[in-house]
Amino acid sequence: MPFQPNELDDLKKAKALLENPGLAAKITHFLGTPIEKGFALLPDNWRGKIGELTRTALSRAIHAAVLTMKDSPGERASTIWHKLAVATTGGIGGFFGLPALAIELPVSTTIMLRSIADIARSEDEPINSIESKIACIEVFALGGPTITDDASESGYFAVRAALAQSVTRAAEYIAEKGLAEEGAPALVRLIVQIAERFSIQVSEKAAAQAVPAIGAAGGAIVNTLFIDHFQDMARGHFIVRRLERKYGKKIVKETYQSV
Repeated sequence: MPFQPNELDDLKKAKALLENPGLAAKITHFLGTPIEKGFALLPDNWRGKIGELTRTALSRAIHAAVLTMKDSPGERASTIWHKLAVATTGGIGGFFGLPALAIELPVSTTIMLRSIADIARSEDEPINSIESKIACIEVFALGGPTITDDASESGYFAVRAALAQSVTRAAEYIAEKGLAEEGAPALVRLIVQIAERFSIQVSEKAAAQAVPAIGAAGGAIVNTLFIDHFQDMARGHFIVRRLERKYGKKIVKETYQSV
């Protein structure tokens, strides 16, 4: 069955969102300040700390964000409300500086995951299904090209392939025992893999907020760019998944690569 013209347009849109550009480029373009300056201001041990914060934020978000949403596929996403909420947390975090990231990041991540689920629902995703919930979490690994990426490892389908085994095992575990156990090995493995990529974007966000001139107003701007970036990733991801449900993964992947 051939793609409808509007579906082909949707796939082109998805590819444009998923492959270009990374968060660092967006922040640099908007603020006019190379993000490398911010990295130079971060403490020496900050990268390891951000890794820990990211894993904690993802673990908490998984258990808080999607569970209260109404399952109504096709309902329009409320992206503006989520942006305002994350901008507020970013403003507070920017005011108190980098130490506030430990408090701000779990809140921002939960709001972003809820926004991701909202976008998933608008693309006809049944968000109460286990596969859909995990697909929402996957978005945090789909950060787009970063300043440290190898192109062969950063493409959309390459990232999904790298996560595939952990996604399958986590889905099987949740189907059997539910989401109640935060320390479940299958979930932990998935969180660790996603956190490895998500922490890159968190580091870029922290680097931008480390620039002295940013402050509270800049923190709100950086967080708005942060959620806008992952809303774009979510839109692209769930367009692809919508088309995969209709045409199958193989055909969608081949078409994606050719458009």
